[in-house]
Amino acid sequence: MPTDLVVTDARLRDGRVLDVHCAGGRVTALAPPAERPDGVPVVEADGGLVTEPLVDGHLHLDKVRTLPLIGDAALQAYTAGGMAESAASIDLASAVKAHWSVETLLPNIRQALTDGVTHGVLHLQAFADVDTAAGLVGVQAVLAAREEFRGQVDVSVVAFPQDGVLRDPGSAELVEQAMALGADVVGGIPWIEDGEDDQRAHVEWACALAARLGTRVAMLTDDAPDPSYATTTMLAHAMDRHGLRGRGVACHARAIGHYDTARQDEFLALAREVGLGLVSDPHTGSVALPVERALAAGVAVGLGQDDIEDAYYPFGRHSLLEVAFLAAHLLDMRSAPQLETLVDLVTTSAARVLGLTDHGLRVGGPADLLVHDAERTVDLLARHAAPRVVVRAGRVLRG
Repeated sequence: MPTDLVVTDARLRDGRVLDVHCAGGRVTALAPPAERPDGVPVVEADGGLVTEPLVDGHLHLDKVRTLPLIGDAALQAYTAGGMAESAASIDLASAVKAHWSVETLLPNIRQALTDGVTHGVLHLQAFADVDTAAGLVGVQAVLAAREEFRGQVDVSVVAFPQDGVLRDPGSAELVEQAMALGADVVGGIPWIEDGEDDQRAHVEWACALAARLGTRVAMLTDDAPDPSYATTTMLAHAMDRHGLRGRGVACHARAIGHYDTARQDEFLALAREVGLGLVSDPHTGSVALPVERALAAGVAVGLGQDDIEDAYYPFGRHSLLEVAFLAAHLLDMRSAPQLETLVDLVTTSAARVLGLTDHGLRVGGPADLLVHDAERTVDLLARHAAPRVVVRAGRVLRG
């Protein structure tokens, strides 16, 4: 097959410097630098790192830059007292939805996706609120943006009942409507329900629906530093019962960081067995799940942006390298091997979380590449700069 694009002098993460040949949207060769074929477009990496694209396993895409509409009340509740008021913050944040329309949400959603492409984020699991306060407005806006960016960034849309399904009667039916409109993943937030029985019912509802529709399931679980929460474990057991092995994601799962070692080990063994992936967002809260212990146990783990200037986090520019840089400090991961792991958490390991089997820089893999100026992993994270060139399916998107 003729070469459609060649990235020259590409430094792979294993230290090799090679030319990356692309044709038909795939990587056809990783070869020693040689004379360039005539007439073939060339991207000069000049010895800079070349990686696969970044993967964001958790972003509330419909909420980006909505903080000015609501003020700081929900943000203060979410961040105060070690996140003890997390549930109260969600109730406060729902007030902003009175201002929502597809037309008002779309510009900020487009900007977040554009920023993501600029920073090399080409795969995204996007949560869109579906509840009696938002109706279907959030998911409609995200679905519209998904179509606009098709071919640039893959957006997997989660129909997300932010206020619960038992606490918010009618939201379960709205989730089904959202799935019929084109959402990809059944969402859930069981920990917010009132009591263990309702939490378990929430998990059962979501997993049963995902099994019936043949989709994946993604939930926000245990988003508080309270070891009494166990909805992540409930999700793992329900995935097993409903035939969803390898088709579930738990985001946050912060309470696991407060389990004792034996209980953590028991949960992680269960998560590995049923193929439950985990997404940590350590920058948006004061507690995080035990990322390195989960990886050591064979569980797929990724990092997510989570929020961009909304009721729960005032920053964010959809840069997963920035998230990884923050995680280096918050998770105490600063040795050279740990820095490599951090890059995995926003590339290959994050892809495993979302079930992306066609991901990775390899011969036969997709010609989706990021060309960075940094030559070392430590510089890649320390500078967390946007890649100089973004290539999708062998076509230069940026650079």
